[in-house]
Amino acid sequence: MLLCTDVGNTHIKLALYEKDKIILKLRVATDSKKTEDEFAANLYGVFLINGVDIKKLEGSIISSVVPKITTPFCKAIKKLTGINTIVVGPGVKSGLDLRIDNPSSLGADLLCMCVAAKELYPCPAIVIGLGTATTIVYLNENKCYCGGAITAGVNISLDALTTGGALLPSVDLDPPKKSICTNTEDCIKSGIIFGTACMLDGMIDRFNEEAGVSSTVIATGGLAPSIVGNCKNDIIINDELVLEGLKIIYHKNNK
Repeated sequence: MLLCTDVGNTHIKLALYEKDKIILKLRVATDSKKTEDEFAANLYGVFLINGVDIKKLEGSIISSVVPKITTPFCKAIKKLTGINTIVVGPGVKSGLDLRIDNPSSLGADLLCMCVAAKELYPCPAIVIGLGTATTIVYLNENKCYCGGAITAGVNISLDALTTGGALLPSVDLDPPKKSICTNTEDCIKSGIIFGTACMLDGMIDRFNEEAGVSSTVIATGGLAPSIVGNCKNDIIINDELVLEGLKIIYHKNNK
């Protein structure tokens, strides 16, 4: 079995692969204060509850954008299994040609997303990550990473709006029935959800115009279904894109 771990600013996603099939998938809140022993205890409990035999774990790989978590998490895996975890970053083979100013600055999550996208979908491709940040990146027809754009994530935008506006309430992110709304809650939902969808449509159009060719568009992240369903462009949703990228990168580095 292979353990793939995606550490984001808000959540940690874990997947256990048996061959190429996910047999267990978990999402927990990111907590950078946890120690090596706490991670080990948590992981042991999760594996035990789900009937996973830790002795069958053969490999581990992690993508992390929270450095404070990376080392204690890897030490926890080592303590439980004796396995050294591959940390996605400089020096790890990805098979992705990075045509940007500073390749070492590319986030591990973006790298994994694009590795999976170039293996699973036709290129050129636009890959959208709807997480703490909203990322929109471009792979050309030769499957090279050519850069992209980053903006505030949906939840960050919503928090900034409701925190900065004393009379604006916090709302759930379910789409309203129409864009022209008649109460404050639905007006906020319309602006956040439909506004983000329009932004994505506009950026997709700009990317395609700049590249001079239409692209396959793939989106990932917990908020993708809420947002993508309101876009005019055809967008494929794959919530496991980073995890799939981790699996691919693991096999490239563990032949």
